Amino acid sequence: MRKPRQLKIGATYHVTSKINRGNCEMKAPEIKNMFLQVVKIAKTKYDFIISNFCIMDNHFHFLITPGKGVSLSKIMQWIKCNFTRRWNKKNNVTGHLWGERFWSRIINGIEDFLRIVEYIDNNPVAAGFVKEAKDWEFGGLFHHIMRCIDIVLPPDKTILERYTYYGGLVNVGETIKFLRADTSS
Repeated sequence: MRKPRQLKIGATYHVTSKINRGNCEMKAPEIKNMFLQVVKIAKTKYDFIISNFCIMDNHFHFLITPGKGVSLSKIMQWIKCNFTRRWNKKNNVTGHLWGERFWSRIINGIEDFLRIVEYIDNNPVAAGFVKEAKDWEFGGLFHHIMRCIDIVLPPDKTILERYTYYGGLVNVGETIKFLRADTSS
């Protein structure tokens, strides 16, 4: 029996979902762009905010906050189903694309938020796709740098202070100290 999903009104979640059998079905840039197009359309249908994201060859990550009264599961179901339909049509196949249901975890505080932002940003670096996270065009950091705000929010103070010149990652510990000092005044 699967564990019930932890949900909380107003919460931000780290969400990830993997392609069935770990296949690299999203390897081509055009497929990643198709996925991002589906996410853009989802944002017109559902109220949610994406603070950060990364689209990899066989999975994706979101740092997502559903709007008031909006179901995280409905958002993810819509995105995954609509992307699957497009992918299947493009590849002239039918059936499942995604493996198990999406994984999610509630973000607990600013330290956790910043840690997950960094983790998501560094996925393509760890995979050897780019040397620096800012160079991955299918991630939130690149979108912040390019000022593309159709997927991610415009960078707020948390994000701006986390990056120097929109790209050099600053020390997370120093950022947390800055944010704590800023909120205590």
